[in-house]
Amino acid sequence: MNQEITLTREVEAIQIPSGDSIVLPVGTPVVITQTLGGTYTVATQAGLARVSSKDADALGIDPEEHAQKQEIAAALKDAPLEDQVWAQLKEVYDPEIPVDIVNLGLVYDCTLEEVDSGKTKVNVKMTLTAPGCGMGPVIAADAQSRIMALDGIEDAQVDLVWDPVWNQDMITEEGKMKLGMI
Repeated sequence: MNQEITLTREVEAIQIPSGDSIVLPVGTPVVITQTLGGTYTVATQAGLARVSSKDADALGIDPEEHAQKQEIAAALKDAPLEDQVWAQLKEVYDPEIPVDIVNLGLVYDCTLEEVDSGKTKVNVKMTLTAPGCGMGPVIAADAQSRIMALDGIEDAQVDLVWDPVWNQDMITEEGKMKLGMI
C-alpha cells in the first residue's frame, strides 16, 4: 500500500466519486489506497479510481490472493443461503471507506423469498453515506452481482433508499472499531 505501481496493461476502472467508466492506459502510475472486497481503490494523477479484481494482475497483485478468497467462499457454500447472502454483502465496500456496507450500517433490509422455480429471489434495501455519491449505482451493482453469484439465486434486486437518512450511529461496533471510532 502507498507504493507507486506502474500499470502493466490498460485497465478499465470506475472514477471515484462520479461513478463514470474510465480507461487507465498501460504505464499509468497508480498508488493502491485500499484493497477490500476484491476491488482496489487507486490514486492516479487524475484522482481516485476503482479497479476490479479481474484486473489485479495489472497492479502486480498475486492471483493466489483471489484463490484464497474463493476457498473462503467454498467454505460458506454449505451455510444457509441467507448467511451466504450476508457474507457476500460484507464483501462490498464503499471505495473511500475501509469498512463493508453491512458494518457501515448501509444495508437496511435483506429478504429472501422462494420463487416458483424453487430458487430464491433476494431483495436488498440499502443507502449511502451521502445521497449525492456517484458511486451508489456501482456499489449497488457490486452487491447485486455478488448475490447473483451464489448457487440457488434466481434474481437479486438492490434498491437505493434514502429513508431513514444514514448517520454514523448506524455503524456497527465492528465498523466503529475498524474506523478507530471506539
